Amino acid sequence: MYTFNNFGGKGVLKVNVIAVGKVKEKYFLDGIEEYSKRLSKYCQFKIIEVAEKNYKQVDDALIKDIVKSEGDKILELNEFKGKIFALAIEGEKFSSKKFASTIKNLQDQGENITFVIGGSYGLDQRVKNRANSLISFSDMTFPHTLFRLMLVEQIYRAFSINQGTAYHK
Repeated sequence: MYTFNNFGGKGVLKVNVIAVGKVKEKYFLDGIEEYSKRLSKYCQFKIIEVAEKNYKQVDDALIKDIVKSEGDKILELNEFKGKIFALAIEGEKFSSKKFASTIKNLQDQGENITFVIGGSYGLDQRVKNRANSLISFSDMTFPHTLFRLMLVEQIYRAFSINQGTAYHK
């Protein structure tokens, strides 16, 4: 779990990313850590990792059990609250500017934000059903560890757009 913040008081936007699995690749970890630190200027940012189950041999029944088990863990988390966005291929596609506008509107309303990334076998339907919105970055499939870096960068980009900084070109 990563927590980067310079805030202690109330009224600070909390942004959580709940993600299934650990990031093992140092180059992804370095990028996630860098954007997480940058985000600390704008919000209280936290990544919560849920254990991923991996097996060498899987069948449809085992995959269903894995996704359900991961879903159970996500739904039990205290951080599974606020405005919840589940990342799913069937979700709505946003431009970076629309994504920034969405975050700004939630921030103005005093809403905390939670993003949920599933594991290798996807995201439990119960988690999707509890989400306020499904978001997709592409019709393509990405490794969930790479996607975590992409999501954190886009969250940072959204805050940069909202602040009018030169990061977003």
